[in-house]
Amino acid sequence: MSDKTAVSTTDAPAPMPVFSQGVRKGNLLQVSGQGSVDPATGQFVNEGDVKAQTTRVLQNIEAILKAGGATFDDVVMLRVYLTERELFAPMNEAYAEFVGPRCPSGVLPSRTTVFTGLPLEPMLVEIDALAAL
Repeated sequence: MSDKTAVSTTDAPAPMPVFSQGVRKGNLLQVSGQGSVDPATGQFVNEGDVKAQTTRVLQNIEAILKAGGATFDDVVMLRVYLTERELFAPMNEAYAEFVGPRCPSGVLPSRTTVFTGLPLEPMLVEIDALAAL
């Protein structure tokens, strides 16, 4: 069995003390759900703007992927959590602009989108990722 290791970077928001930013085991890297938090300040950003929040969230995921030795081209699954159905189109637009160019293989990750409540009031979107290296 391969060792399980925590993946951590200061280029993404610090995680709460009850989980890791990411966990790598063998060739799998799971990135914890990310919100729209600026890693430099630890503050939530882009309140009320799901498109901008989506971009910040994906930047945070990208930093954790990099720290774990992966890129978006290694991502096999992204799970998107939105607070409202009306936010789907602008989230999807920001998602396509960010993820597409980062997948030079031309194979986009699988994705699930769920509408639900999120932990913090200003959060409109949260995304987690699973990569295979």
